[in-house]
Amino acid sequence: MTDAPRPQAGNDPEDTAARSEPSASDVLGAALGGAAKRAGLDPAEGAATGHVVWRAMGGWRGILESVLPSLVFVVAFTVSYDPGTQAGNLWLSLGLSVGLAAIFTIIRLVTKSPPSAAIGGLLATAGAAALALWTGRGQDNFVLGFFTNAAYGTAFLVSAVIGWSLIGIAVGFLMGEGTRWRADKRKRRVFFWLALAWGALFAVRLAVQLPLYFAGDVTALGTLKLIMGLPLFAPLVAVTWLAVRALYPPTSK
Repeated sequence: MTDAPRPQAGNDPEDTAARSEPSASDVLGAALGGAAKRAGLDPAEGAATGHVVWRAMGGWRGILESVLPSLVFVVAFTVSYDPGTQAGNLWLSLGLSVGLAAIFTIIRLVTKSPPSAAIGGLLATAGAAALALWTGRGQDNFVLGFFTNAAYGTAFLVSAVIGWSLIGIAVGFLMGEGTRWRADKRKRRVFFWLALAWGALFAVRLAVQLPLYFAGDVTALGTLKLIMGLPLFAPLVAVTWLAVRALYPPTSK
């Protein structure tokens, strides 16, 4: 009686199924690449740098949605500041900020524009406001932003150190080469420095803003948050775009 033939290596259905399952880098690349593509950061499109940066910021609407709620909070808090109590009108400041974020969300829904950015901004603004009202301290309106910067900064820095740059993973997905960029020393080096630059941006924000938070200087904290927001984000997007375009020059048709 002969033994039943064994399935050859590579013919086992379980092995085939395992190989067909996406790896962690594939899943992460799809998520990061999809987000970059929705933001207009697709190197395959060959768009001009200024156009890419403008789309990444969301145009005029995205800029207003990103800046105005925080700006209104800072202005209202500063104007209503009472030297006697050494505090501004927290309810008024937060109410105006959340109300403005809600208006932006409603406009998105009415005009049938993609509401995800506005809804995310509204939830973040409302959550930060709830925390500040619960503690009664205006500076706590910025706490959630600290956690966001810490999470993003850590992710970028760790990805650079371990050789799996988040920039490289996203670009690899967008350009259809997966993780093959890791075999190219030039690409690995460029993606390393780009991830390091993004990680440094978030780290610098924390280094500058946290002392103001602990000092309770709401006006200075809010002002620097705005200054270190889009004005630093836009140039870094441009640098990232130009570096990636240098690695993947558009092919002539």
